[in-house]
Amino acid sequence: MRLILLLACLFPVFGSVAQPQRLSVSKNQRFLVREDGTPFFWLGDTAWELFHRLDREQADRYLQRRAEQGFTVVQAVALAELDGLHAPNAYGDVPLRDDDPTQPLTTPGNAPDDTTQYDYWDHVDWMVDRAAALGLYVGLLPTWGDKVFKNSWGTGPEIFTPENARAYGAWIGRRYADRPNLIWIIGGDRNPRANADDLAIWRALAEGVEQGVGGRDKALLTFHPQPTEHGSSSNWFQQDAWLDFNMHQTGHCRDLPVYDRMQEDYALTPVKPTLNGEPIYEDHPVCFNAAENGYSYASDIRKAAYLSLFAGAFGHTYGCHNVWQMWAPGRTPVNGPLKPWYESLDLPGAVDLHHVRWLLESRPMLDRVPDPLLLASEPGSAAERVQATRGRDYAFVYSAAGRPFTVNMGLIRGRQVRATWYDPRTGRALPAETLPNRGTNAFVPPSAGLGQDWVLILDDVAQDYPLPQQQK
Repeated sequence: MRLILLLACLFPVFGSVAQPQRLSVSKNQRFLVREDGTPFFWLGDTAWELFHRLDREQADRYLQRRAEQGFTVVQAVALAELDGLHAPNAYGDVPLRDDDPTQPLTTPGNAPDDTTQYDYWDHVDWMVDRAAALGLYVGLLPTWGDKVFKNSWGTGPEIFTPENARAYGAWIGRRYADRPNLIWIIGGDRNPRANADDLAIWRALAEGVEQGVGGRDKALLTFHPQPTEHGSSSNWFQQDAWLDFNMHQTGHCRDLPVYDRMQEDYALTPVKPTLNGEPIYEDHPVCFNAAENGYSYASDIRKAAYLSLFAGAFGHTYGCHNVWQMWAPGRTPVNGPLKPWYESLDLPGAVDLHHVRWLLESRPMLDRVPDPLLLASEPGSAAERVQATRGRDYAFVYSAAGRPFTVNMGLIRGRQVRATWYDPRTGRALPAETLPNRGTNAFVPPSAGLGQDWVLILDDVAQDYPLPQQQK
């Protein structure tokens, strides 16, 4: 029976497509769950310009590939960053009349083959519904943050006030109220300014969405900030009832202490789930300076994911620099993309990340906690960090560069434990050994060095958990 339940958790990835159910926060306030109570693992991708730049054929190609790769969420923006109010979408449409959030440009009908009927919002509808058909959720940003505060790198224009933000939120909430695969992301790469209306605007937008969908219990909301020192939605909205879970942007530099960011949120009250919603992107100039730092590697992507998740995040978002902007020849590049978006869907980091989902779904997810007490040795710096997490009868220890470590045994159930090495690059598990569950035990990963990351799996032998690769 245990094996059947564990396999059922992987059904959306490795079996037929499971239609999305509405999501809510788990009873312990640490995770997301579906309507039937099963845990939901957020493996996201930042497709910020999806609605704005891709046509139906291109969008279908993108969504199908991400679904095949085991992603569960795509994060996309209705009023997009890259001149999203004035540069038309793939079919020549813009979203608003006269840049007025209270006047979305809509037309009667929605037939895709009728250019008069098929407007900007019909195109967004089509993509949201296509994502649902593929088992994907859409993390929908009603607007990018430059429409509130343009800043030095935004296109703008700044169009929002608290009043029209509430009206726009109510309109877009009503439009998508019946879509169970919608997750609402307020904000958009902007931190609220203390001496402006920003806080009031974002709160009004969130409250408008809740009103539009028919109540607080029918919408799941978070906020996407900038990568400042703390870089979390909790800085402004932790006490707000509309904020269901926290989101971080940890930014695009290498070897950041993302675990500290997750642990800060994990310790807050009221308790809310947290995740890293924009870490370092694949194929991104490291710290925005390719000349000095080069571009990010797949190992950077894996490291940010495992360190965030093992420090308490309930899910993780991947990103690719070429994909978020849907760059292709003929478009103005932003910060030096290396190749077109459609040639970037199978980069190593994107392929590697389904292994972390595979691993975490292979054990009971809802009792998993970060536990630094599992380590009897120093965790080390971000470049070679060792990070530990556990459930009641299992534990995972991640070594970012294959550095040896020592574990305090006896913190999970069982007289004996099975120790297995899991390869985050391939998803394969090496043969296990059985050890007494007491005292301390030193472990040496199978290889060490840059990109040689490993996960140690410790299982209560009595549970007879299958090895992760046996679930494919």
